[in-house]
Amino acid sequence: MTGSLKERRFLNLIDMCAEAQTGDRKDKNMEAYTDFASVYDELMDNIPYGTWCENIVEELKHYGITDGIVCELGCGTGSVTELLAAKGFDMIGVDASQEMLRIACEKRARSGKDILYLNQDMREFELYGTVRAVVSICDSINYLLDKESLQACFRLVQNYLDPDGIFFFDFNTRYKYETVIGDSVIAENRENCSFIWENYFDTETGINEYDLTLFVKEREALLSGQERFLRFQEVHFQRGYTLKEMRSLIEGSGLAFVGAYDADTLGEVTDRSERIYCIAQEKMKE
Repeated sequence: MTGSLKERRFLNLIDMCAEAQTGDRKDKNMEAYTDFASVYDELMDNIPYGTWCENIVEELKHYGITDGIVCELGCGTGSVTELLAAKGFDMIGVDASQEMLRIACEKRARSGKDILYLNQDMREFELYGTVRAVVSICDSINYLLDKESLQACFRLVQNYLDPDGIFFFDFNTRYKYETVIGDSVIAENRENCSFIWENYFDTETGINEYDLTLFVKEREALLSGQERFLRFQEVHFQRGYTLKEMRSLIEGSGLAFVGAYDADTLGEVTDRSERIYCIAQEKMKE
């Protein structure tokens, strides 16, 4: 993966803040996305959305999927959803954050793309029929903090996939949380917002807690050129998984594990892989 360690940690912060929380900690943290959504896209300006979209498109093309309905879980503000729609897919975006989806809908209004957005928890999502593929990017899967939640999500994916449909997703590894991110403090200053990000990794549970303090310039101050900021504090949780754990959960949900590779190098998975792409396939339907 290119970039300095600080840049890599910053990219990971943006990824983690992008997606909706799940698990027992969900309700008390959900309001935080109202604060973060207003500056989310500004902080995401160095994320390689285009490259990620091409990775998804190429993988789906390998299985003969070049059009049809595709569902994105944890779509956030719809940046990847919009790119996939531009590639000719009929997109459905699912996210638990109403504020993120509000911004996604604003993008849809500007682009004119025919995208359906659903405000749903990925452990309980409901679609109107089956889809050719389900994708999930930006480590949304890591917000599922226990194996039962992951299995519930994967079983729903299996249920809503067409026969031989593809599930393509990424996840952050335990190595990344424990070695690259865990127990570190990161700060970043932007023109209209700043943050302080403190990490606490629990080796017993594999869960990374990060306390985020945001300083966001008030809308009125932004328009008038004044220097007045609002302070917000949030707590987020993600769990790191191993590829072995992920494969077991995929297969336990009724999906067939097809393969995996390093999401940053696009090479083989190693003990030092920080983010992994997984490919699973529906094989139980005729």
